[in-house]
Parts: sequence; structure tokens; C-alpha cells
Amino acid sequence: MTRIVEADLCVIGAGSGGLSVAAGAAQMGAKTVLIEKGAMGGDCLNTGCVPSKSLLAAAHAAHVVRTSGRFGVNGHEPDIDFAKVHGHVHGVIASIAPHDSVERFEGLGVTVIKGAAHFTGLREATVNDTVVRARRFVLATGSSAFVPPIDGIDGVPYLTNESVFELTERPDHLIVIGAGPIGMEMAQAFRRLGSQVTVLEAFTMMPKDDPELVDVVRTRVSSEGIDVQEGAAVQRVEKAGNGVAVVWDRDGAETRTTGSHLLVATGRRANVHGLNLEAAGIAYSPKGVAVDNRLRTSNKRVFAIGDVIGGYQFTHVAGYHAGIVIRNALFRLPAKVNYDAVPWVTYTDPELAHVGLTTAEAEKRDDVRVLTEPFSGNDRACAEGETDGLIKVSVGPKGRILGASIAGPRAGELITPWTLAVRRKLKIGAMADVIAPYPTLGEISKRVAGSYYTPTLFGPRTRRIVGLLQKLG
Repeated sequence: MTRIVEADLCVIGAGSGGLSVAAGAAQMGAKTVLIEKGAMGGDCLNTGCVPSKSLLAAAHAAHVVRTSGRFGVNGHEPDIDFAKVHGHVHGVIASIAPHDSVERFEGLGVTVIKGAAHFTGLREATVNDTVVRARRFVLATGSSAFVPPIDGIDGVPYLTNESVFELTERPDHLIVIGAGPIGMEMAQAFRRLGSQVTVLEAFTMMPKDDPELVDVVRTRVSSEGIDVQEGAAVQRVEKAGNGVAVVWDRDGAETRTTGSHLLVATGRRANVHGLNLEAAGIAYSPKGVAVDNRLRTSNKRVFAIGDVIGGYQFTHVAGYHAGIVIRNALFRLPAKVNYDAVPWVTYTDPELAHVGLTTAEAEKRDDVRVLTEPFSGNDRACAEGETDGLIKVSVGPKGRILGASIAGPRAGELITPWTLAVRRKLKIGAMADVIAPYPTLGEISKRVAGSYYTPTLFGPRTRRIVGLLQKLG
């Protein structure tokens, strides 16, 4: 028999954004239903951020052993047990999973239903034998790996982020199609864990980031033996013994690269199919669900958040969306999204982080200065032997901070104060005035900010003023 469930709010998708909405709504007193057809925690916990950063941590440990001779420590080629690496990755997932579990959310008062939901009306969704009727809905179905229609792809085994973390044996030669953040993170991780790695990219590596900073990462990964082929248009893939071959073209010259494993890292697509969005009057395209600046769909009682709306596909953006939806759906406040200060990080080594306007965007404006400072001038970076990289900060009229980009050690941590600065429209003097502890990598932010004043502080006018004051006694 069909069961009817009435709710104030129904969330479809138990990834990071959906979980945040459900937890917040339930704890604020709203009768909340959460529907999830797969694993609780979604992509971030199970096949995304958590396993990828866990694998990167293992790769970093191997790299430290391999390169520690530069510090006078017995550096050597590490003996890597890839099955134990797999165990580490899945152990981290298991340690975090209880926080995202059905039991925890039911303890918060959320009604959790496992199954695939689809809309059957403007304010109604069906899952299994249950019909959920809610005052408002939140679509948080996320995204999935996009596999382009490469000739022969269906005839060979290939990996995506949804399967690569299931490997219990190290690939001998991993071919990666795509040199975006996911592709480059996995390329470096597997190389440091002992695999031969080739990366094929149709355009340029990490195209959304500052080219000068990308070159810092490019130089490092190349020095570690990763073969990055940019401008490589993949023509077809085919079986090659027990492995796979990728045939690619550049400037009319065809090349055949053979490897043991193939990883496709060519972007992501919003999960919009199978939801019967038409029944709820929700407009969408292959790029995602259309929303306004309050994250409402064309059906104003249905919100959509996170990857399913396209745009910034980051866990932290989904969490930000959750707060916007709660203010709108529960408190009827007209909260709107603001993407002026969305940070992103690629967790290669060195890391590459950015917030605000890129240098290219800033330089299109009038009266903009771009400040730079290399890590080679930072004492902590010198002490740790991590001097590759630099910080670039764009400063607008009257000293307002417009954006910052960092390629260097722990850039993902260093970007946070710049995110605050862009978000709060702070001026460069605020960062220059900070007392930074010594010796820290964070000093680089104070130093680059201080360079804004160098031309005037140490210029002829200042020298004349100081000279005059000294004559006065």
C-alpha cells in the first residue's frame, strides 16, 4: 500500500549540501524528510574530497621518504603496499561516515527514506511505495563524472572518480584524460605512489587558474616524472593486451600511448535525469537545474543547491547554498547568493588556490595594481625547502582587494584571510597592518600587502620629508 508522508521540507539527495539543509531544518523545528538512493554522504564522502585527499596524504608520505635526503635524513625509494593505501583511504571514509549516517539524522528528527525519488506533482515526490507531500522541496542530487563520447570508450575498462578509489593494486602505467584539478591531483598521487603516469589534455592544464601559477605546478609535476601532454586531442581508445591504448593527435601528428589503466577526468555533469522534473514544473538543461539568486527553481516552492545547478561545483559552495535555502525556506527571508568571494583549491603539491577576480579579470579594469611575492623570500618556506611558488594579489582603486591567487606550500590554508578580505571589501592596508607570527608561511600575505606601499614609502618624497624632520632636531 502507498504510504503518505507530510512534511514541511523534503530534501532529495544526502550529499554535503542536502545533509546540511536537513540537519539545520530538523533542529530548527521543521518536519523534515531526507531521500537518498545511494550512500549517505554523497560524492564528497564516498568518491570525492575525502578519498582523494586521503590518497594524496599517502602519496605525500611516500614523497617525503623519497626526498628526505635533502635534509640529511636517510631518503630512499619507499616500499609501498597499495592494498594498505586502499585500506587507509577507506578507513578515513569509515571514520567520517557515522557523522553522515541514517542513524545520526534520524536521531536529529529527520525522516530518512532510502530510494530513488521522482516528482509526481508540483508539491509531491514518490520514492518506493511512499508519497512525500511537502510545503517545500530542496534538490541536492549533485553531479557525476562526465565521460565524453570517445570512440571505443565503451569497449575498454576505464576509471572515474567513482571507481578509482576501489583499486587495491597499483597501476603500472596510468593514463589520465583531462588535466583539470581532479586529473592533476590523481596524476601526482599515483606517480608518487610508484605508477608511471601520462596526462592527455585537449587544451591547457588547469585553464581556470592564473597561467603563471599553473606553470609552477606544471614544472613540479614534470620534474617528478609525470608526462603531461597539452593540446592532445584524443581520437580513440582501444584494448592493448591486458591494458588500454589511447590514440591522440596534436598538430596533425598521431600518437599511440599504451598503459595499464585509464582514468577519465573530463569534468562533471549535473544529476538531473530520472527525477521527472517536468511534473514539478522545474526548468533544467544538461548543465543543471535553473535557479534564481535565491536558489529557487521555476517552481518557487522547490530550491536547488550544489552541483545540480552547475556553476561552482565545490563542497563548500553546497554548504553555503544550504544556509541560503534555510533562510529562504524556513524564515521566508529573501537571502541571495553572492559569488564574489568563492575560493577554490587544487590540492597538487604545490597547491594552487584562488579567490575573487583573477589577474586577467582585474587587469581589464582601470587603476588596478597586481602585487607579487615569491615563496623564495619567505623564511619558513626556505627552512622547509618549499620555495617554489608565489602569491599574486589584485588591488583596485583606493587599495581595495579584488582577488588573490597562490601557488605554493599549503596555499589552501593561506587563501582564507584573502577570502575574508574580498568578502568584506577590505583594503590592502588591513592585511599590511596584520602582525604575523615569525616564521610562518602566512608572513607572505603581510609582505605582499606591504609591497603596495613600497613605491611611496621609500620614494623621493618620503626621503625629503624625513630629511626635513631630522633638520628640525
